[in-house]
Amino acid sequence: MARKLAVALSPDQLQSMLRTMHMIRQFDLRALDLYREGAMRGSTHPYIGMEAVAVGACAALRPADRITSTHRGHGHCLAKGGDPRLMMAELLGKATGYCKGKGGSMHIADVEAGILGANGIVGGGIGLATGAALAAQLAGRDDVTLCFFGDGALNQGILHESANLAAIWKLPVVYICENNQYAMSARADKFTSVPDPEVRAKAYGFPGVSCDGMDVMAVYRTVADAVARARAGEGPSLVVCVTYRYFGHHVGDPLNYRDKAEVDAWKTKDPIDRFQADRLAAAVTQEIDAAVAFAKASPEPEVEALMEDVYA
Repeated sequence: MARKLAVALSPDQLQSMLRTMHMIRQFDLRALDLYREGAMRGSTHPYIGMEAVAVGACAALRPADRITSTHRGHGHCLAKGGDPRLMMAELLGKATGYCKGKGGSMHIADVEAGILGANGIVGGGIGLATGAALAAQLAGRDDVTLCFFGDGALNQGILHESANLAAIWKLPVVYICENNQYAMSARADKFTSVPDPEVRAKAYGFPGVSCDGMDVMAVYRTVADAVARARAGEGPSLVVCVTYRYFGHHVGDPLNYRDKAEVDAWKTKDPIDRFQADRLAAAVTQEIDAAVAFAKASPEPEVEALMEDVYA
């Protein structure tokens, strides 16, 4: 990276980061339960095991900064300040949800909070993030956009096109690849031409770096440096966070393509255990309980609302 500007975090900030990792894990564990009891419409893609990436990256942001997300987006939303009650209501298709129950798990957005939306399309957020960065530049703002995407999106053409434009125009965007080792059931090293994807950034003329995605502080330091670079007008960066998803690609994934020994080995690096304070866990569980209760008690959308908020 061109600069090393990550600032020291206060004890309160560190505690907040740990609490948010607990929140993400409890939220997605409960989402799995709700799916299995038949309370949820549609599927869900758990972020469990990857919490350090969302929390470490978003800790480097200001409130006015923006993120774009993926189909595995609950962690990003919570890390950027999303309300678990409105998220849970959205998962259950309720009118009190972020998108009034019309988006579901893969399309949660809160534009006012800088959450430009999750996306069911592989790599779908890459163009949106690059456009948001261009908008900030044209408006003379110094806010930065983080673009989360998985290793399965590394070979999408939209990444090539967006990265090239971002480099030419020195846009304030940080591309964050969450390399969780698998795209659905395909191992990343079987469909990516290089073992270290961050080297691809050199072709565009901006920095690329890899970090331990199971270590929230390693993610924070790496992303904070890239954010500082972008905010200073020096253009984009690519950060590859090497992480692991404990559960399947989605709630119905049989996981018959992984060895238990591989999973167990990654769990020894658990991001929460490496940054733990048990007293927070009970409080987080209570908040998720309240979010579930809120969602279940919320009304279904009225039929009359069907055509509201439709743009095309």
